[in-house]
Amino acid sequence: MRIPPIARRTLLAAALAAASASVVHGHGDVQPQPVDTKGLPALGPDLLAENPYRGNPKAVEIGYSGYTQNCARCHGLEVISGGLAPDLRRLETGSEGDAWFMERIQNGAMINGTYKMPPFRDALSQEAMWAIRSYIESRHVDEG
Repeated sequence: MRIPPIARRTLLAAALAAASASVVHGHGDVQPQPVDTKGLPALGPDLLAENPYRGNPKAVEIGYSGYTQNCARCHGLEVISGGLAPDLRRLETGSEGDAWFMERIQNGAMINGTYKMPPFRDALSQEAMWAIRSYIESRHVDEG
């Protein structure tokens, strides 16, 4: 069957539009999104060294929302990385993992002068960061 040239152009334009829309909008809004931490105890201005919300179901729930809005586009839905960024399910639990997590979420990751992960220190509260850590830790898997 022969497709008229006008129909071919229309089909090609529609295919290109669909492909570019999924590429351009695939990651959504890249601005850090606020995290509503209502329901969690306030932590004050001094940065804590260890996660005070570890094992807190409300923190995990809030952390899920914060992770989905701010982290999933690179680290994967449900903390399952597709290879773009580290798989945080394997991040060490406890205080050692807390230290690495807080350093990275606050300061970001710069490689060759380019941020591969933006710093969130001015965008997220300490409560939001620890809630996200609680969610990530709830998804932990051992190496292997």
